[in-house]
Amino acid sequence: MNSNHLTRLRFTLAVVVALGMQVAFAQTAKNSSEAPKTAGLSAGEERKVEGTITERDGDRLTLRLAATGTNLSVKVGGFTEIREKKSNPFRGARKYRASQLVPGLGVEVEGRVDGEGALVADKIRFTNDDFKMARTADARTAPVEENARKMSGQISELDALSNAARGGAKAAQESADKAHDRITNLDDYEAVQSFTIRFKAGSALLSEEAKKSLDELARQAKTRKGFVIEVAGFASSEGNPAFNRRLSRQRAQAVAEYLAEQHDIALRRIMIPTGYGVSHPVADNSTREGRRENRRVEARILVSKGISTSTTGSQPASGNGERANIRPDRDR
Repeated sequence: MNSNHLTRLRFTLAVVVALGMQVAFAQTAKNSSEAPKTAGLSAGEERKVEGTITERDGDRLTLRLAATGTNLSVKVGGFTEIREKKSNPFRGARKYRASQLVPGLGVEVEGRVDGEGALVADKIRFTNDDFKMARTADARTAPVEENARKMSGQISELDALSNAARGGAKAAQESADKAHDRITNLDDYEAVQSFTIRFKAGSALLSEEAKKSLDELARQAKTRKGFVIEVAGFASSEGNPAFNRRLSRQRAQAVAEYLAEQHDIALRRIMIPTGYGVSHPVADNSTREGRRENRRVEARILVSKGISTSTTGSQPASGNGERANIRPDRDR
């Protein structure tokens, strides 16, 4: 091989190597720019997060992160270790099945983010108290979901009747449209009255004055058709966040149980009692008076718009409903 051929061969190899490096660099840049991120997490990252399960679809959970309020997709597999986050060192931690991970359950998840931006769970931890509360709430929502499915079927039937009557009288069509609107609005609620129940520091016990307020709430609710009661608990800034979140749930649960046990309010009419910890304060937590205002449960009577529109004039439906402020004895 002469020197000209050798020179041309070296030049050709140099061009091929340069082109290959450019292609590899472009592909790397593309992959880097398209790396999925979810709730601030990057693919391949190992993370430990806390949040509340809001939805479940097979082996995939939707987790509302406590720190940011954003949603994170979590994958659960046969390798995932699901155990109790216990405080008693003298007994073993309970084990749970993946099927017991229900919406409303507060969990701690450890794992690695995959290429789809989901957190593949290696470990899931939660307290037994949180599990009991979430399981109770899940059992209460089942009748509501069943009613929603029934209403969906009724809407489909009404659509079919409406289509069949299009060639008929105009009055019949208008009547079908109005009925359709009422059924569509059955699961759309508006607040008509609100009550605030306050608690002593570190306590979830109802005072006598608070019970009187809940007695009035139950009386007002029973005068309305198609009502549900929304219960949300809150805490002031004393103590650590985990304690306050648990305490706010216990306060909401105490209100819901009182309404069910003392006034026979059907469980299907009480929405899932939720605890928000120290979030959503209504006053300044740096003052004693402000902290007293923040130790509370807010209970609202909600009425279905579909039913209220069919009984016009019988019940006012104003979102600015009466508010009752119940305060226990002052702190000692």
